[in-house]
Amino acid sequence: MGATDCVPPTALAKQTNQPLPSGFALEQYRIDRKISHGGFSIVYLAHDEAGAAYAIKEYLPAGIVVREGDNPVPVVLPEKRQAFIHGMKSFFEEARLLANINHPNVVRVLNFFRANETAYLVMPYESGVNLQEYLRLPSGAAESGNESFLRDMFVRLLAGLREVHSRKLLHLDIKPANIFLRRDGSPILLDFGATRLGLGEADTNLLAINTPGFAAPEQDGADQPLGPWTDIYAVGATLYFCLANVAPPRASARLKDDQLEPASRRGQGRYSPQLLDLIDWCLKLKTAERPQSVFTLQKVLGGELLDLVDPTWFPSQPAS
Repeated sequence: MGATDCVPPTALAKQTNQPLPSGFALEQYRIDRKISHGGFSIVYLAHDEAGAAYAIKEYLPAGIVVREGDNPVPVVLPEKRQAFIHGMKSFFEEARLLANINHPNVVRVLNFFRANETAYLVMPYESGVNLQEYLRLPSGAAESGNESFLRDMFVRLLAGLREVHSRKLLHLDIKPANIFLRRDGSPILLDFGATRLGLGEADTNLLAINTPGFAAPEQDGADQPLGPWTDIYAVGATLYFCLANVAPPRASARLKDDQLEPASRRGQGRYSPQLLDLIDWCLKLKTAERPQSVFTLQKVLGGELLDLVDPTWFPSQPAS
């Protein structure tokens, strides 16, 4: 038992996890610096012995483990040990799934391993920023008003998502922060930590992995099935964010009293009616009323289905 085992669990849960220090060795890699952190992981820039750069994602769920001082091994809160073990299993499942996908618009896992009594994913290091950060830049704010830019970026992003769906997987946490833009503007879909929910492996001991405003109603209390349409709702919410600079209201709030200002009104005069109608279609509260496949979205955004409409927009006609 380590000295930290004497600290009350409630005190541990309030601590901020320390990242691994610069120069720390992980197998054949050496940590350079922390790039980012989230509720379940820390991401580092690292280099191998040949000097090649990588992004390494460390499983370190907040509120479940704590790492303090110089000890690289995190302390697992006693009452959270089963959640930690289950989450690490899911973390490795994420690695296994992504290691089998080789698509330019989906993050690639090159290696995964255990060390320091936790787990790590190794990915190529890419230069750029995520979409949320990009939209805060003057150049990004200008591009968000450029419909051609949005169409081109999302067509490529959807090509990656289509590959994910073809493998019977769902992403379940698409949002601007999980879309990385390389310096050439090409997008990469990141952070498949919620994929395990699509595999039926959800654990109530772990925090719900979804983001209010971007999560579909079926992720936020509605009794509807998950499916490709769930990710499609998040794509619509992300497009809405690009044009409005704000996410749609939380789905559970919309189900009670829908105060969402439609994209067709919010973006009127700045974007084509086709693009705005597509966003509103993706953001339908009922799963059956949304586009049912990513392929449909690609066709519309690519300008190939200019006359596509959602049949639910019009009242049913009596049979002749």
